[in-house]
Amino acid sequence: AGVLSYLKETFTHTPSYDMSPAMLNVLMKMMLAQARECVFEQIGLSGIRNEFFTLVKMTQEVAKVGEVYMLVNTAMNQEPVKENIPYSWSKLAQIKSDHYKALAHYFIATILCDHELQPGDDEDQQEKALSQLYDYVPEGLMVLAVLKDKIQRKQLGKAHLRKAIVYHEEALRVCGLCKKLRNIEVLQEVLTAAHKRSLLKYAQQETEDDFLSLIQAPDILPKTEHKIEAIAPQFSKVKVKDFFHKLGPLTVFSAKQRWTAPRTICLHPEAGELGFSLKGGSPVQVYCLDPACSAASAGLKEGDYIVSVDGMDCKWLGVNEVLEKLKSVGKQPVELEVISCQDTAASLHSKSATYSMGMQKTYSLICLAMDEDKIDQTKKAPLKLPFLSWGTKNRQKAASTLCLPSAVAGSSQIKKKLSPFTLFNTESSLY
Repeated sequence: AGVLSYLKETFTHTPSYDMSPAMLNVLMKMMLAQARECVFEQIGLSGIRNEFFTLVKMTQEVAKVGEVYMLVNTAMNQEPVKENIPYSWSKLAQIKSDHYKALAHYFIATILCDHELQPGDDEDQQEKALSQLYDYVPEGLMVLAVLKDKIQRKQLGKAHLRKAIVYHEEALRVCGLCKKLRNIEVLQEVLTAAHKRSLLKYAQQETEDDFLSLIQAPDILPKTEHKIEAIAPQFSKVKVKDFFHKLGPLTVFSAKQRWTAPRTICLHPEAGELGFSLKGGSPVQVYCLDPACSAASAGLKEGDYIVSVDGMDCKWLGVNEVLEKLKSVGKQPVELEVISCQDTAASLHSKSATYSMGMQKTYSLICLAMDEDKIDQTKKAPLKLPFLSWGTKNRQKAASTLCLPSAVAGSSQIKKKLSPFTLFNTESSLY
């Protein structure tokens, strides 16, 4: 939540809506709600004792969890965030809000149904603790009177159980409406188990006075003893490593150049001689390669970059450091991983011709310029026309269409040397 808060305050030029202040604000609330949920689960991790003051504390804590998830659900359903929040996210926030509200009513019902006021109990402490759970008490009821009267305790406890069951059923209903959530088995198990527990608790109470009981369970005031704050990132205390560091120096290993896959070269030094020199900074480059040495025979090429020696990354090492590693192995074979830089220029030839008319198949030929056909540099090169020129009008001007001579009746043999791009005036010579 602290990181999201930092982004909200400092990241002004948002590339997409998921980094907008409104969305970050919702995500912050969601993170804090999950932290609040974790605090409650940590408190109950060792088990929740069925004891008066313990249950009072758990009632307030779980009511706080339900409240923060209700606020998250409300924030997720506000415009324009609503259109960018996944449907399952907002529904899960609603389910958790209902689930934890139901638990709060279940806990307070357990207090009222299972813990009758005993002669040795402190009435004032119990009255004070129970009063803190309510914003108001139903008309005609007093907290101390409820504690002392067995019938009133049971009626109020059953009212809380009925409200807990309503919240449980609503959580199950919303979960069933969302395809993603109803396929999460553990979520279904938790909601169903909590619902059955409340039903069982309600069934254990006497039922003959149900039609006479008109008490409505009051809302529970959320309260917590555990403060949760969003912690801003402390950049000075965090040691980080650039995750692009493994790529090597960005001046060399950038998107501007294309590299071959690493090749493994098994090097066998002959009488302490490598058969090549090294140059450059990091990474080092093979220089002055002897074509007769074992490295060249193994596939090493002039200009290759050495990226590792015996499995050790050396993209950031200089010439002296790499030489020391090579010399340290002595006469033992050493494995080098090298890469080659590929030419980024277009490897395709610029001129091509397609033969289609009058032939059984279509052939695409690459026209290679020969030395004797090169244009004289002193002459002005003609303007290039489009690759394909359709229509009779442009046929004779289509400089990129290869025209071959054909035997035409009555025509004399052409003595002029033919060029791959020679144009003819006859209609039959155009393919």
